[in-house]
Amino acid sequence: VQLVQSGGGLVQAGGSLRLSCAASGFTFDDYTIGWFRQVPGKEREGVSCMTYSDGDTYYADSVKGRFTISRDGAKNAVYLQMNSLKPEDTAVYYCTADLYGARPMRERDVDYWGQGTQVTVSS
Repeated sequence: VQLVQSGGGLVQAGGSLRLSCAASGFTFDDYTIGWFRQVPGKEREGVSCMTYSDGDTYYADSVKGRFTISRDGAKNAVYLQMNSLKPEDTAVYYCTADLYGARPMRERDVDYWGQGTQVTVSS
């Protein structure tokens, strides 16, 4: 089982980044997928998720209107498009999967985690 992330990096405030996550080794369509982020010294935060059943989405208030989650069942992939980035979006972002999960995704329900990718937004 793997969630392999790509994307991320350094961007100026106001810019955009797209995170990608490729899933393998499990039945992708049975999993609610999502993204968490963590800043050193702070608790991990659920950023967004999309349910397995009807594609319903959840966004944290801090990213609503700026981030968009999507999934591609044919490619077993999930994406997070991040626009209008702010310095406070700086964090390590993790792709996640939760079997038959509801929204919002709870950290304790996550079955699989990606390796994490750094996003840094400069002011």
